Amino acid sequence: MTVIEKILSKKVGREVTDGERVWVPLDLVTMRDFGGPNAILGYKESFGDAPLFDAKRVAITFDLHIPPRNEKVARNQQICREFAKVTGAKVFDINQGIGQHILWEHGMVQNGNTIIGTDSHMNLLGAFGAFATGVGTTDIVAGMRYGKFWYHVPKTIKIELHGKLRKFVSAKDVILWVLKNLGTDGAIGMAIEFAGETIEPMGVAERITLASMVTELSGEIGFFVKSEPSVQSPVYEKTYEFDVSAISPQIACPHSPDNVKDVKEVAGTLIDQVFIGSCTNGRYEDLERAAKILKGKKVKTRLIIVPASTKVAQEALKKGLYEIFFDAGAVVVNPGCSLCTTGHPGILAPGERMISTSNRNFIGKLGKGGEIWLASPETAAASAIKGEITEPSIL
Repeated sequence: MTVIEKILSKKVGREVTDGERVWVPLDLVTMRDFGGPNAILGYKESFGDAPLFDAKRVAITFDLHIPPRNEKVARNQQICREFAKVTGAKVFDINQGIGQHILWEHGMVQNGNTIIGTDSHMNLLGAFGAFATGVGTTDIVAGMRYGKFWYHVPKTIKIELHGKLRKFVSAKDVILWVLKNLGTDGAIGMAIEFAGETIEPMGVAERITLASMVTELSGEIGFFVKSEPSVQSPVYEKTYEFDVSAISPQIACPHSPDNVKDVKEVAGTLIDQVFIGSCTNGRYEDLERAAKILKGKKVKTRLIIVPASTKVAQEALKKGLYEIFFDAGAVVVNPGCSLCTTGHPGILAPGERMISTSNRNFIGKLGKGGEIWLASPETAAASAIKGEITEPSIL
């Protein structure tokens, strides 16, 4: 069976196959400060004061607008806190960071878990062998009460990546290159299994980067498997094999994650701002990659750096990364989603360009008339130093 079939079969208690619709028992139901208040209001309308299926398996994370930027946001967070106080649900408040990251850091995500949440990038938890998916309010409401989720078991495609990556090429470049080849409709409604010798040495941070951008391929979830011969191999809908040993740094041009080119093709394009962070590239290892580029240099454009979690921030502070960032002229803000979407300090003015290590670059995502270019932490840092799109190897 494929990984998704194995996980769901174990939860359901019988063998399931792609195409089936099944009730999936849940290990965790999670909400954010964005989307959570609507789910809470829906729960009260449907179930009143009825208890949660298991308060220890319902979590609320504040990661989008933190601290609250206006009275409406503050009230929404208040609704979440009050609900948690009454029901016993777990709250990770404004001092923690990005939801998926802190849930894993606090031991609430384990291999084989089944999880639903209000974030479309819940599936980055596939990096830890969990099945996690973003859902709407109705599914969250039902999940909180009954601990189950009605789900259509997806087909699976396999992406085998071969070859050793060149210097200054990392996981973000790899997934952008996959997007260039498969497009944003390359895995519609399907699970993905990543395999190959390129994948096997990757650490948690790099796997999070790949898994986070499965959403941009229109996929359900991404898992990581060893390329081992077996007597009975899983049946994949499709298998893609790519040699990534020769690829150079990649960048997604406006306004789609699959509008990808080699950085050298657009080098010299002037930029106004750089953002390093997000659920895709906000781990310590991502910040360290940027710090190695920035050390001893000054930026020529605005540079905003955001750790994914407080744990990441503490490690970066302890190991001297903050000093490097401040000396370079960067702004480092509290852990959270930050410039992944509008509503945060650092929004673009019309006509401005920003390189972002986030996962999406749609029109209007960070201000009307602004342009977002997606790249790796290395490319983002190098470009901040030059004030224009730059290959890291040029420095």
